[in-house]
Amino acid sequence: MINTKIYKAVYELAEKLMKAAAKDDRASFDALYADLKALCLANEHSEKDHPEQWETLADFTEALDEALLIYQKALDKAVAKPSKDHIASIGFSMATLQVETGQPEAAIQSLQQAKVSAHKIEDNDLKAEIDELLDQLTQGQEPNFDQ
Repeated sequence: MINTKIYKAVYELAEKLMKAAAKDDRASFDALYADLKALCLANEHSEKDHPEQWETLADFTEALDEALLIYQKALDKAVAKPSKDHIASIGFSMATLQVETGQPEAAIQSLQQAKVSAHKIEDNDLKAEIDELLDQLTQGQEPNFDQ
């Protein structure tokens, strides 16, 4: 379970980051991103460390290779907990980036791990997204993320 104060701080920063991105407000986005990263680093290796904060940081990381590294950190923390919801969610996010960066085999592995965890969660939309992308990749189809 994520610490309530940490959850609220991460959620508020994510909302502000989305608003800054929508307005193309680079200065605000960069400052908010730095705040989120500082929060993650401050909590790392403490009882407040949680995969959700790292997943959120990865969601807003613009450099795809760096985002993949942060998703991996989040995934490792989710596996250690274990948190099936986070394993499924992070695995799907990683897979979409892996597809975008031309790593379909890695994306399939991420989706297979996500699918195993997704069987035990309640988010049917996420389960369907995982299954659909996995089917597209294993059948050699070009994924369509605009649906």
